[in-house]
Amino acid sequence: MFLKQLSLTNFKNYRTAELQFSEKINCFAGDNGSGKTNILDALYYLSFCKSYFNPVDNQNILHDADFFAIHGTYYHEGETENKVSVIQKRGKKKIVKFNKKVYDRLADHIGKIPLVMISPYDRDLINDGSEARRKYIDGVISQFDKFYLNELLSYNKVLLQRNALLKHFAEEQRFDAASIQVWDDQLAAFGTKLFEKRKQFLIDFNPLFEEYYRFLSDGNEHVEIIYESQLATAPLDELLKESLPKDRLLRYTTQGIHKDDLAFMIDGYPAKKFGSQGQQKTFVIAIKLAQFEYTRRIKGFKPILLLDDIFDKLDEKRVSQIIKLVSENNFGQVFITDTQRSRLENIFSHHDIPHLIFDVVNGTAILKE
Repeated sequence: MFLKQLSLTNFKNYRTAELQFSEKINCFAGDNGSGKTNILDALYYLSFCKSYFNPVDNQNILHDADFFAIHGTYYHEGETENKVSVIQKRGKKKIVKFNKKVYDRLADHIGKIPLVMISPYDRDLINDGSEARRKYIDGVISQFDKFYLNELLSYNKVLLQRNALLKHFAEEQRFDAASIQVWDDQLAAFGTKLFEKRKQFLIDFNPLFEEYYRFLSDGNEHVEIIYESQLATAPLDELLKESLPKDRLLRYTTQGIHKDDLAFMIDGYPAKKFGSQGQQKTFVIAIKLAQFEYTRRIKGFKPILLLDDIFDKLDEKRVSQIIKLVSENNFGQVFITDTQRSRLENIFSHHDIPHLIFDVVNGTAILKE
């Protein structure tokens, strides 16, 4: 699958743009703030119905405009073209279309256009709290497992209901065990399925991650992602019963898969505390490359890969390794941003691969031969 054409109207700092892309590598060179990353964010919108950087859709509309529109035309081997559109009007519900048909649920679009984004912000996976890591693993699995996404949405709804009931009982100074049990049963059912799928995903994912980390770092360290879950100690229905007195006191649910976390380890030590900046950057790049390969194997075709300013603070050898890797046949269409056009030109002078380089200045992307 590859994106042939992109059309932007009033998106971030782009008044209007019409771009045609190579099936292989497309580069955007420009100063920070010029708009090169905004192009990648538009592609992310077309896959996930949301921004990678700013979750408030109205804030992604050009400041003096009433709406933004993103249109992408995709081609898949042996298939006709597919058109995806994302339209956001100020104060209105976001509209996402696939071949002109409007989705009733945005969740139904997730997975149709597989995409992996690698960004400097990915280090938040290491440095932020557990919610960031849960969102990451949920996002990956949801791209190829519709049932997982539906079960996750159902789990979160039940969790809200249970928490609301705990708060209500505390305010009313009364308690009804039967009412809580209704939500416990549902929470345990959904949570157990999600736990098993997360656990199996990490079992399958870890070897790929370790392989890419060795490739990027010349195999100098042993790395591992450890799945930490309360459900590893006991079934969720038992945990909910045991924690009920504490939950009633705190007025929220303290046990469940919404407390899961991932431990990122380098040579047996947490990457967050003991990893250098270079090790942490290599760690998250390896995670995203493993995500790409895992998704490719599941889907049977190559996701789109976005590399946003990842060459900064990487040595020349590692940059060359990444370009060599994405030049291979396992990778399909790639989009790259960089602040230095000369660095991009130098990279491709050593790698014979089809590519385009756009110069980006103040919300305008111009292809220069």
